[in-house]
Amino acid sequence: MTPPAASLAMIALLLAGSAPHAVSGAEPAPADVAVTHDVMIAMRDGVRLAADVYRPAQAGVATEGRFPALLMRTPYSKSVRAPPFANYFAARGYVVVVEDVRGRYESEGRWHPLYDDGADGYDTAAWIGRQGWSDGGIGTLGTSYEGATQQALAIAGAPFVKTMIPLFSMSDPGRYGVRHNGAFELRWFNWVFTLGNATGGESLLAGARAAAEPAGAPALAELGDHVPEYVRALPLRAGTTPLKFAPDYEKWLIEAMSHGGGDPVYTAMGIDVPDHMADYKDIPVYHVTGWYDSWSLQVANLNFAGLRAHKKSLQRLIVGPWIHSRPGQSFAGDAQFTPDAAIDLNFFEQRWFDHWLKGVDNGVEREAPVRLYVMGGGDAHKTAEGRVFVGGRWRDEQEWPLSRARATAYYLHGGGVLSPERPAPHAAIRYRFDPLHPVPTLGGNLSSQGALASQGATDQRCHPDLWSCTDSNPLSARDDVLVFQTPPLREDTEVTGRLIVKLWAASDGPDTDFTAKLIDVYPPNADFPRGIDLNVGDGIVRARYRNGSTAPAQMLKPGQPYELTIELYPTSLVFKRGHRIRLDVSSSNFPRFDVNPNTGEPLNDNRGWRVAENSIYLDPAHPSRILLPVVPGAP
Repeated sequence: MTPPAASLAMIALLLAGSAPHAVSGAEPAPADVAVTHDVMIAMRDGVRLAADVYRPAQAGVATEGRFPALLMRTPYSKSVRAPPFANYFAARGYVVVVEDVRGRYESEGRWHPLYDDGADGYDTAAWIGRQGWSDGGIGTLGTSYEGATQQALAIAGAPFVKTMIPLFSMSDPGRYGVRHNGAFELRWFNWVFTLGNATGGESLLAGARAAAEPAGAPALAELGDHVPEYVRALPLRAGTTPLKFAPDYEKWLIEAMSHGGGDPVYTAMGIDVPDHMADYKDIPVYHVTGWYDSWSLQVANLNFAGLRAHKKSLQRLIVGPWIHSRPGQSFAGDAQFTPDAAIDLNFFEQRWFDHWLKGVDNGVEREAPVRLYVMGGGDAHKTAEGRVFVGGRWRDEQEWPLSRARATAYYLHGGGVLSPERPAPHAAIRYRFDPLHPVPTLGGNLSSQGALASQGATDQRCHPDLWSCTDSNPLSARDDVLVFQTPPLREDTEVTGRLIVKLWAASDGPDTDFTAKLIDVYPPNADFPRGIDLNVGDGIVRARYRNGSTAPAQMLKPGQPYELTIELYPTSLVFKRGHRIRLDVSSSNFPRFDVNPNTGEPLNDNRGWRVAENSIYLDPAHPSRILLPVVPGAP
């Protein structure tokens, strides 16, 4: 699959005038940094991976001596990813190695997402440790997919690695993040169709690298411009789109969309941290995520909590009010937080690495193990950018989840009421779910979604410029969205921790989906006379995977009620006095997740669809509820 070097070089020359940062070495290093581009590092099978090496320097000449190293392994083009942080750290006494993962950009081999990163990361770390400039210590960093390559390193027990900062990290893709309780997260469809979020001139480089034949590269480069059209035409079958010109990418996507979470297409990636606790290297790790990150559930609830319970080394967690990979922002979608919600990532990482790799006594190991941004408390005025001021504050904690938080059941009642009171007898509520008219996605824990949907906290009202909407109505006006909400709150209520919905439901067919979304309902004010409904967390379960997304599929018995568990992404939020706590229940959230055709046919291989009549139960024998982790005495 590796294209001739001349092909890539020609494309690089064509791009040089319009997109200089897409060309290796186009951005000059400062005088106190020396860069060697495209160092080819041999892996155990003979494939060579390309790395850029940034070293401390004087007047552009590398400084002699031994230094700690920082390693980032990326699918996003080292030439684009490296300079902003690599120059920073090299100027401060680190050797920074940024490597294109196998099959991407300048590296040889074929792209097989994450399957090779344990072995390749191990071999790269061993190579670093043998270099004359290495002092024998490595720290790792990087976000999202780059975070997953760090988890693979730790599970593989890579030598010389002494500490890690996996940011917004991929983990456990069969449970959540790629397949999600059995449903498929369509942001991965976008990721593959854009050849890994490549845009502009970078798309040509990515297309040339992915194409089996150079002539197919232009078609691949423009594939990302048509993602909504292809998503509407699902299921995806081999050879039916220009993705066929990148057979490795097509093969992986079709396999991922066609198999459940327990299949080797997911388990063989080797990044599912909870399943590899014993193998995971016992080193200090700083886990970083955001309340609106697409990986927050895995990072906070699974990775941090699990490693802290099983390892002796310090595990640290910070959760900001951020969308995916945006710790430098103080807003998320329609929500504006306080200015200190944003952090200086380079400085944040430097303090950690200075301590663990240079022995600097800067106190990081004595700080609280958990730092959370508690959202809410703002006056809800409209900012100059048109956002609602949600406000919030940072708070140190000793644990996650918080032991003092009380899992408080809020039950679904007839008449659309959500209340801590246990339900009275009531008939099940039935609604029709038409897979040809799914509920549009409005915000949430997304990433890599491109034009598919918005991220973060978003008012739950459609608008005509969103391709998945057909009107300007609030989602609550749809017949297939069941709304349950509290009366206006009499006092501020803090909810911090895991969000778990226990839903009693049935369908008239063999399979369907059920969704849940927690919403903070703002009362009207002068700036927002209609009020504003901000999503807090959401989730889904594909009924055939109600026993776990890694368990064998089991079809429904039509008409029989089942208790389904939907874990939403965690949060820390103060629902203010006068607000309402709302839970929306439906059967689709598109294009965040693929749409269930309700037929029970094999995944990604349906030829038909049917309208399902689904039922939600809310009686004493079938008490549907959400468990809210209410923090007593807060704020």
